[in-house]
Amino acid sequence: MRKHVIAMVMVGGRGTRLENITKTTAKPAVPFGGKYKLIDFVLSNLSNSNIDTAGIITQYEPHELMSYIEHGSTWDLDVNQGGISFLTPYTTYNGDLWQKGTAHAIRQHFRYIDQHNPDYVLILSGDHIYKMDYNKMVDHHVKVGADVTIGAFQVQKDASRYGIIETDANQRVLSFEEKPKNPKSSLASMGIYVFSKDVLKQLLDDEYGEHFDFGQDIIPLALARDKHVSIYRFNGYFRDVGTIDSLYKANMELLDNPQFLKLHEYVDFPIYTKSSNLPPHHIGKKCIVKNTMISDGCLILGDIYHSILSERIIVEDGALIRDSLLYPDVRIGEGSTITNAIVLEGTHVPPESRFEFAEPTVLDAERIAEGGASS
Repeated sequence: MRKHVIAMVMVGGRGTRLENITKTTAKPAVPFGGKYKLIDFVLSNLSNSNIDTAGIITQYEPHELMSYIEHGSTWDLDVNQGGISFLTPYTTYNGDLWQKGTAHAIRQHFRYIDQHNPDYVLILSGDHIYKMDYNKMVDHHVKVGADVTIGAFQVQKDASRYGIIETDANQRVLSFEEKPKNPKSSLASMGIYVFSKDVLKQLLDDEYGEHFDFGQDIIPLALARDKHVSIYRFNGYFRDVGTIDSLYKANMELLDNPQFLKLHEYVDFPIYTKSSNLPPHHIGKKCIVKNTMISDGCLILGDIYHSILSERIIVEDGALIRDSLLYPDVRIGEGSTITNAIVLEGTHVPPESRFEFAEPTVLDAERIAEGGASS
C-alpha cells in the first residue's frame, strides 16, 4: 500500500558530548523529565500527526532503545500496513555497511523507502525535545512546490551548534552553512527535513562525490543543483539536547517554565511513554520537597529541592538533593548531599557523601570511586 508520507528517524548516534550518559546506550534512550525518554517526543509527534510508517535507523548501542520501542504500540504505531521497522547496519556481497553520516544511513536503507513508495519522505532525529504537527510542514512543502523543506527556528544563542540559513522574502533558501564559527543569521536548522522522494534519491545518488551528511553535504548540493529549498518556520518550543548543559537546562525548564513545552496539556497533543506499571511514589512525613517532579516507584525519606526524579529511586533519611536529575534505580544514602548533578541509572551514593558541583556534572559509580566528593 502506497503511503503519502513516511518518516525516517535517525537514532544511531552516540552523542559523545554527553560523556558517560551515553556510554552504554543510544542518545534517544536517555531519560528526560523523569518518566520519558528522548525518543518519546518524535514518536508521539508522528502518532499525533497520523503518520504511521517509520523506519528507525539504528547503529550505536541499539538494544535498550529497540527493547523500549518494540512494535510501537505505546505510540499507536503498531499497524499492519506500515508501522515501526528497525533498520540496522548489514552485510552485503561487497562487505559491511556501517553508517558514515545521516545521509549515508538513508541511502543504505533506500529500499525501505522504495517499498512504501511515498510521495514525501520526512527525515527526523530521535533526540530533540519539541511538539510538532508534521502535516503542517508537509503541507507547506506541497503548497510552495519545494523539492526540499528544512524545519527552521530562531536560535537564541550558541548558533554555531546549528546549520545556519539565509532566505529571501518567500522563504526560499539562499545559503546554508553547517555549524559556522561566525553565523550570518539566527535562523537555524532543526535537523528536520521533508524531501520529495524522487529528489531525495537523485541527491543521494549524485555522481560527483560521496555525500555522508544532510547538513554538510546534501543541503548544499541541493542548492548547487538549483533545487527549490524552502524553510518551514517552527515557532514552538524546541531544544537540541546534545550537550550535558543543554540536557540539564531543558529538564530544569520543565520546573521553571512548564508553559514552554506544556507537558501537562496532554488532551490535544499528548507525549506518550511506556508505562512501567509501578506503584505511586511515597514521600515520608518528615520530608521537605519543593518544586520537584517525582516518578512512580520512588521512596522519599530525605529533602529535595528543584530536582527531577525518574522511577524506582530511594532517597534515605537525612539526604539532601538540590538542582539535580536522578535517573532510574538510583539510591541516595543516608545523610548524603547532592547538588547540580545528573546521577546516572543504577548509581548508589554511599551514606554521608557530598557531591556538590558548581555546574551540571555527571555522577556515576566511576565518579564515586574516584573519591572526588565535593567540587
